Amino acid sequence: MAISAAQVKELRDKTSVGMMDAKKALVEADGDMEKAIDLLREKGMAKAAKKGDRVAAEGMTYVAVDGNKAAIIELNSETDFVAGNAEFNDLLKAVANTIVAFAPENVEAALALEVASGQTLNDKIIGTTQITGEKITLRRFAVIEKSDSENFGAYSHLAGSISSLVVVEGASEAAAKDIAMHVAAIAPQYVSDDEVPAEVVAREKAVQLASEDLAGKPDNIKEKMVEGRIKKFLAEISLLDQAFVKNSDQTVAQFIASQNGSVKSFVRFQVGDGIEKKVTDLAEEVAKQLG
Repeated sequence: MAISAAQVKELRDKTSVGMMDAKKALVEADGDMEKAIDLLREKGMAKAAKKGDRVAAEGMTYVAVDGNKAAIIELNSETDFVAGNAEFNDLLKAVANTIVAFAPENVEAALALEVASGQTLNDKIIGTTQITGEKITLRRFAVIEKSDSENFGAYSHLAGSISSLVVVEGASEAAAKDIAMHVAAIAPQYVSDDEVPAEVVAREKAVQLASEDLAGKPDNIKEKMVEGRIKKFLAEISLLDQAFVKNSDQTVAQFIASQNGSVKSFVRFQVGDGIEKKVTDLAEEVAKQLG
């Protein structure tokens, strides 16, 4: 099949390989992006192949806590300039507080919530859009509830570009916030390796077994080496097995145990995660206007 220049560029951006290597991988994978990434990893060429690495849309994330309920939201704008102004920040907090108060099921239900006499949350967002001159969108949210014996940990990083919300059994609110800080910084995918889906492990094992540096080794040696790599892979994506960001001499599991607590769940939002950004060539745009 024909491989487009856009596909080649996307693979190059995701893996940091050269254009020719990216094109060869796509041709070999019949245009399948994920398969091409795996092929490059097998060859030891891909330097960065995680989904969602290309953060694109602007905006902010925020966490609102109200007793035993909390909401984490992502509100998008077209530019970071608007995301940093007072009107956007006021709207961000108002949206989060509304969502934590009413706990709607989805974005559509959230936008229909009445926040004032005859005014919905969507009307409020449109009003701010008219003030800023940019489209503002509620992209996603999660409402989390806890029991009286549990603590919320909330943390926002880089002026709200990343936020995390953690639920910890026991321990303290301060300890829960430390875990939330770790989640924001390190971006684990699961609480523990028990939560990692079997298909994720199987895919990683297939990639490792096909690694060029294992070619020619006896099967028993290859299996043992891959077993070690899988263990390392699971530790990298599982919160409890990661080295604690505030003390690398202990794991997150060891830290929270020392605080007489345990991690129940977490949510992490990063602005624009998974959204492809339209890249504008400024020189080209200026030329068009002059033309």
